[in-house]
Amino acid sequence: MTLSSWEDRDVKADELHHEPPGYRCPFCRYALGEFDEHNASTDLVARTDHAIARISPKWWPGNRGHVLVSPIEHFENLYTLPTSVGHSVFDLVQAVAVAIREAYGCDGVSTRQHNEPAGNQDVWHHHVHVFPRYESDRLYARHGEAAYVPPEARAPFAALLRPRFPER
Repeated sequence: MTLSSWEDRDVKADELHHEPPGYRCPFCRYALGEFDEHNASTDLVARTDHAIARISPKWWPGNRGHVLVSPIEHFENLYTLPTSVGHSVFDLVQAVAVAIREAYGCDGVSTRQHNEPAGNQDVWHHHVHVFPRYESDRLYARHGEAAYVPPEARAPFAALLRPRFPER
């Protein structure tokens, strides 16, 4: 089976952008080393040639320390992501999931990824959430309880995961 590209479809990828003019992408700023309260250097878990993993600054109550994996280069959504970069992102997602399962002692792992406003995308850079899961954590029922946490709360989680990835 041969997968078709955007050039072969009626809907074009450039019609699917929702990033506002002048958008300052937090994922791009992080990859460039521009740090702030929501993008701390201590959040870094792993970096490959094409993808980066870091502790999310926003946590759900029963799922502390979840990880965001994104391409280093800016791609707004899954539709525009080149296949080779997508493979790099997924490879890191898989490695992060294994590391979370081992390091956190959780009962399982969930991943999720959003595209466009109707798909609940609210940051205009492709990324995948990797959540530690625990019996009865009610992750999907507690979206309204998610809140930003300070870098000091995130740092121990990154420190727990980082040794599981070789230096590059």
